[in-house]
Amino acid sequence: MAKIIPPTVQQLRLFEAVARRGSITRAAEEVNLTQPTVSMQVKALEGKVGMALTEQVGKALHLTHAGEEVAAAARDVLERLADMETALSDMQSEVAGPISVAVVSTARYFLPQLLGRFKRAYPKVEPRLQITNRETLLQRMEENRDDLYIMGQPPEEHAVIAEPFRENIIVPVAWAHHPLAGKKNIPLARIAEENVIRREVGSGTRKAVERLFQERGLSRRTHMEFDDSEAIKQGVISGLGIGFLSIHALRLELASGEIAVLDVEGFPLHRRWYAAHRKEKRLTGAARTFLEYLLQDSDLEVGLHKN
Repeated sequence: MAKIIPPTVQQLRLFEAVARRGSITRAAEEVNLTQPTVSMQVKALEGKVGMALTEQVGKALHLTHAGEEVAAAARDVLERLADMETALSDMQSEVAGPISVAVVSTARYFLPQLLGRFKRAYPKVEPRLQITNRETLLQRMEENRDDLYIMGQPPEEHAVIAEPFRENIIVPVAWAHHPLAGKKNIPLARIAEENVIRREVGSGTRKAVERLFQERGLSRRTHMEFDDSEAIKQGVISGLGIGFLSIHALRLELASGEIAVLDVEGFPLHRRWYAAHRKEKRLTGAARTFLEYLLQDSDLEVGLHKN
């Protein structure tokens, strides 16, 4: 049997991306290289191994048996290198280096400020923030692309360590001139009769609200569905329906009087924000320090202004 020429770390890194993304094009986009460059490196790796690593079936790219072996080995090597970098970083007493944080869209209203304050306390930290919906965040978690994930409900389908760190208050809101604005003790059944603008499937806010309605034997009449708090706010302000939002997302609209928080039976819902990471993730010194910073964070005073 011919001796295999050892591949370079870069070749393993690129092939692991191709195997995980199932596409040379998508892998090239992820690593910020051109498609021909990635394709050339995969072919060079195949030359060293002496066997084909991928095969095209229709429009889909599949790994050969040899490709699956090389992909598994690549993951092991890259994880070991990441562990080495983390260990070496931890040997330094200074809190410095990159930290990647992915957050669900509603957390955009407070997490950047916390990250900014952390950066001022530790100037040599290099924060990277990704703001996305829950579905994409869970995909990033599956691919182990970030250090920490900020969400309103930890996933059950992933082995994660999730720490609660701040209260997340969910309230029903309407256009300031809605007929229910200013009413007291509105029955939940009355809200079930209204047009509702709700979050996308999988949203922690949506799950919490649906659980309340189900417990009371009620169902909501969905009028529209958005995956972004800003879109829901604009729909509410336009009089398109009632929404359910985190109080963190409403500071400007409550101050300007554009939106009213409704006094509804069963609300507000008191939930928590969670800082999560994969169970097997070895956090860098910077990531671990930021997690500790979050856990020490005291809730900002939140007022429930009712018009």
